[in-house]
Amino acid sequence: MGDLCGTLSDSRLGRLAVQFGKFGLVGVVGLVVDTAVVYALVFGAGLEFFAARIPAYLAAATTTFALNRAFTFRGAADAPLYRQWAAFLAANAFGGVVNYGVSIGLEATLPLAEAHPVLAVAAGSLSGMVLNFAASKHLVFKGA
Repeated sequence: MGDLCGTLSDSRLGRLAVQFGKFGLVGVVGLVVDTAVVYALVFGAGLEFFAARIPAYLAAATTTFALNRAFTFRGAADAPLYRQWAAFLAANAFGGVVNYGVSIGLEATLPLAEAHPVLAVAAGSLSGMVLNFAASKHLVFKGA
């Protein structure tokens, strides 16, 4: 069993799986940031959910960019920080649109998601995850 695990982690597929796992862990941190900002803006500042999702997404995306740069894709070709951050936001824009659309759709149609926005935020995050991983790996953090 030890040889199989060692062989898998040394293989290209194994390294990809480890990287995707790290991306997922970073995504959990992003989900916490996203949810905290949504709750602060909806329940603290009185914003509507659809409006709160935009600054919450930007806060989460910035957090996940920093963590992915330092943890998930460490060793990737470094670009200037501001340029790589902008590339990360641009490359993850489609996943962000999917994330936003799913969360808004659920919050607007399901009373449970309206009462507990974390459910809509989590579903949105999961829906864009694979797209964002591929975009991050191939467009932003090349060579990792």
